Amino acid sequence: MSTNSTDEGLLTGRRLFLRQVATLAGSASLAPKVIGAAAVAAGSAIAAPASAQPAGAPIASAPAFGYESLGPDEASFVEAMVNVMCPADNLTPNGVDCGLAVFIDRQLAGGFGTGDRLYMRGPWKQGKPQLGYQLPLTPDQFFKAGVAAANAACRGRFDKDFDQLEPADADAFLRDLAGGKISDIRVPLGQWFNELVYPLFTQACFADPMYGGNNGKVFWKMIGYPGLPATHTRDMVNFRGKPYPGAKDPKAIQDFS
Repeated sequence: MSTNSTDEGLLTGRRLFLRQVATLAGSASLAPKVIGAAAVAAGSAIAAPASAQPAGAPIASAPAFGYESLGPDEASFVEAMVNVMCPADNLTPNGVDCGLAVFIDRQLAGGFGTGDRLYMRGPWKQGKPQLGYQLPLTPDQFFKAGVAAANAACRGRFDKDFDQLEPADADAFLRDLAGGKISDIRVPLGQWFNELVYPLFTQACFADPMYGGNNGKVFWKMIGYPGLPATHTRDMVNFRGKPYPGAKDPKAIQDFS
């Protein structure tokens, strides 16, 4: 089926964007890079929502839709967000169907989200941005505090939660978040989106499917990535700059177990 020139331009732009993201996501750590001094100053004032309970605390209610970390409101936000950031087209299904929300949930529920690799004992003093994550919150708590703050900002602008917005308004709202144009006295929303939410989204797209995202290896197939066989040095030399035959049927971790 043919598309008009406008559709072709949009798809080409998205394809190039995802190719660039794949390169970055492949070398990115799961930990946010920099939260920033402004976040440190606000850190002690940030109040995590009731659903952001510390590890081991009783769960007030079971997460919706089989999620392990996200509560109903958080799940609605994340599902709407990944569908805006990854809309269904002839390249991929929408973000939810690609498993992106599940990946984010599983990361927040695991060691990354509970801060296993972070020093969480304080004291919480203001530090320089280059020192890295400086908040007295686990990534899971910070993520949920950001969702609550973003939804509050969304209600202030549109009189409705994020998941109720039209796609164009939701897209504009996310762009403003990324551009630092939406503020909250408790949560540094610019850093929250750029240093926590967006990296999780890109990793969800291109991580091994066993972690919940990239269902059916759809993103690997889209960019011509063969999965685990890409670690074969000889193939990397012989097929540099050429289509790799194995990319039509990429192999994931579970294919070898």
